[in-house]
Amino acid sequence: MEGKKIILKEPAPKLVAIVGGSGAGKTFLAHALKRQFGKDAAVLSLDDFYRDRSHVGEDRRSKINFDDPRAIDWDCLETTLKQLIARKPAQVPCYDFKTHCRGTEQKVMAAKPVIIVDGLWLLRRPSIRKLFNVKVFIECATPLRFQRRMRRDVDERGRTEDSVCEQFIETVAPMHKKFVQPQAKWADVVLSGTFGEPEVKALVKRIAESQ
Repeated sequence: MEGKKIILKEPAPKLVAIVGGSGAGKTFLAHALKRQFGKDAAVLSLDDFYRDRSHVGEDRRSKINFDDPRAIDWDCLETTLKQLIARKPAQVPCYDFKTHCRGTEQKVMAAKPVIIVDGLWLLRRPSIRKLFNVKVFIECATPLRFQRRMRRDVDERGRTEDSVCEQFIETVAPMHKKFVQPQAKWADVVLSGTFGEPEVKALVKRIAESQ
């Protein structure tokens, strides 16, 4: 039709899921990819979507199994991802691991061409799994994962070494076997927990070429 301006619709953002056990290197990989894509990428963590426990007494909070997928507000995550896919800004909760409570303020995340999401159980739910263009699973030996988790929880989350060790044995390890490891079958790419720059660059190429 002569004289009518044609407006091309921007492609939807590409969503990348990075899944693996606690200490596997999910966050490290997410930020390595972010550096490669620069301003065209944003990182989102499943950790932000833990359910608020402010209504639960502090003694009871310490007994909650946070390594079970039921600890996550999945509806909130799905809403957030769909907002970003629609190229709209999304509200992201702020979660405090020291208190197991959400903050009163929320972060506003702008949609980017590439949205990198890391988390323990991103591939378990079909409704969420189907949103991702590229799905990555990181295989990492248990001793290395334990060492990394110990360092993180003591340095960043104010935990004692004894509490970290007890939680790893009682919930992290068995929940990994039950809920995390089975997701490898849905991954497009499986990386070793000792991945390096060549693997990161190959993954960048795959993401860029994904549909």
